[in-house]
Amino acid sequence: MPREKTDAGAREAFSDLLERHRAIVFKVANTYCRHPEDRADLVQEIAAQLWRAWPGYDPARSFTTWMYRVALNVGIDFVRGHARQQRHTVPLDEDLHNLADAQPTDHESAQLLRLLQGFVDRQPPLDRALLLLYLDERPQREIAEILGISETNVSTKIGRLKQRIRDEL
Repeated sequence: MPREKTDAGAREAFSDLLERHRAIVFKVANTYCRHPEDRADLVQEIAAQLWRAWPGYDPARSFTTWMYRVALNVGIDFVRGHARQQRHTVPLDEDLHNLADAQPTDHESAQLLRLLQGFVDRQPPLDRALLLLYLDERPQREIAEILGISETNVSTKIGRLKQRIRDEL
C-alpha cells in the first residue's frame, strides 16, 4: 500500500513540475523540429524521457536545469536520427515558433528575427542548444551544467556564435 502512495505522489509531483515548466519542452521541440508532426513526436519523446529519468532527479538541484539537459539531449538525438534517415524538414513557421516574447511590429525587426531564426536553424545541434539557452537568458554556469561543458567553453562558443551572427547578418 505505501508503494502505491509513493508512486502516485511521484506521478503528481512530476506532473505538476512538467506542467509548470512545459514551455521548456516546447522551446526545445521548436528549436529542433520544423514539421508539426515531428514537433509533436519530439514533445512526446521528451516528456517520456523526462518521466523515465525522473527517479534519478536530485531535488537538491534546479529542476529547470535538469529538465533542459534531458530535453536538449533528446532533441539532439532526435535530430541525429532524422539526419541518418535523411527526412525532409520545412522552413520555420513563424506563427508556431516563438523566439521572442513579443512579435516585432516593424518590418526591419521582423526581417532580423527571420534572419536570426535561419541562422539558428543552420547550426549543428549543440550550437542550437547553446543559442536556445543563451537567448533564454540562462546564466553561463547553468548552460555549462545543462550541456556538460565548462563555463569557459560556453563563453568561448557564445563569443564565436555572436561573431558568426555579426558576420552573417
